[in-house]
Amino acid sequence: MSPQFDAGKLADDIKTLVRDAEALLRASAENAEELTDDARRRAEQSLHALRGQLNDIERDLKGRAEALDDYVRHNPWTAVAVVGGVALLVGLLLGRR
Repeated sequence: MSPQFDAGKLADDIKTLVRDAEALLRASAENAEELTDDARRRAEQSLHALRGQLNDIERDLKGRAEALDDYVRHNPWTAVAVVGGVALLVGLLLGRR
C-alpha cells in the first residue's frame, strides 16, 4: 500500500528547510566556519528529506492517475455518468445561492 499524503507534515518539512536555509545565510554572513558548516549540514539534511517525500508523493500521484486512466478507458460510460452526476450536484448547490 502506498504512503498517505500528509500536507501538514510536508508544510512542516518545508518550514524546517526554510529555517535551516535562513540559519545558513546568517552563519555565512557572520563568516564563522563552524556555524556555516553546521547550518549547511542541517539544510542539506532537510532538503534531502523533503526531496524524498516529494518523490514519494509524485510516485503515488502518478500511480493513482494511471489507475484512474485505466478505469476511464475500460468504463467510459460509467465515467461519463459519474462526472455528469457530480456536475449536476455542483450545479444544484451553486444554484441555491
